[in-house]
Amino acid sequence: MVNVKQDKRNEALTDEQVKAYILKSQQGDKEARDFLVEKNIRLVWSVVQRFMNRGYDPDDLFQIGSIGLIKSIDKFDLSYDVRFSTYAVPMIIGEIQRFLRDDGSVKVSRSLKEIGNKIRKKKDELTKEYGRSPTINEIAEALEISPEEVVHAQEAAKTPHSIHETVFENDGDPITLLDQIADQDSNWFDKLSLEEAIRGLNERERLILYLRYYKDQTQSEVAERLGISQVQVSRLEKKILFEMKSKIDP
Repeated sequence: MVNVKQDKRNEALTDEQVKAYILKSQQGDKEARDFLVEKNIRLVWSVVQRFMNRGYDPDDLFQIGSIGLIKSIDKFDLSYDVRFSTYAVPMIIGEIQRFLRDDGSVKVSRSLKEIGNKIRKKKDELTKEYGRSPTINEIAEALEISPEEVVHAQEAAKTPHSIHETVFENDGDPITLLDQIADQDSNWFDKLSLEEAIRGLNERERLILYLRYYKDQTQSEVAERLGISQVQVSRLEKKILFEMKSKIDP
């Protein structure tokens, strides 16, 4: 039986001990939860370091990160064959990013907004000229930019700022972009290092991932929007997923 008082506060816990405390916490043991929070303070601070120099008091970010830590304790599925810290870090990051987004600090860049305005104006012009909605390629050619830039600018306002952002809710339980991508392959879901892997992708690769897994578009639909073939999309998607898996489980 787990007893918080019997454990030395400065001793590192084994994975089994951590999960035992999580079980106690999820069963309503406040002391076990407080102990877990105390043992993972450094984990929260390590995440906070990523968001320094953004005009926010580190202590405020730490408080927000601590909320993410508590949520990860409450929501951690003990059937996962994964270390708690691996699960908790994306949760803490997501909580801080939601705070930054909701506070208005995460905005579409001015240049991207300008491109978006030009696209809307040109789209209206071409619609009147052609008597129909212009294709992505037609807009791109008229503005002398790439099809990818057109799609990216159009989607920018709708693209989630975090893979932890809720896509939809299932019986009140939020489903995130992370959930949608991870569900495609349960074998590497346990790694929960998707955020770092996605950061390593280039703009076009992130856009394909977004359209395929967030917008739930078929490869043919993505191909049409990017002005490439379905075969190219298929190859790119396989390459993206392979590279992500390699980074997660080298």
